[in-house]
Amino acid sequence: MLGTILIIVVILMLVGANPRWPHSREWGYYPSGGLGLVLLVLIILLLLGRL
Repeated sequence: MLGTILIIVVILMLVGANPRWPHSREWGYYPSGGLGLVLLVLIILLLLGRL
């Protein structure tokens, strides 16, 4: 249950980190790339049963 909620929160953060506004277009993919890495680690931990 907690793992599912955590993954949903991280997915929402990943969508929110997309460079959509003019001031954030200069950031590139750094924010969404970092959150994508966190999401990947959480998915692997969930599949391994460690979460």
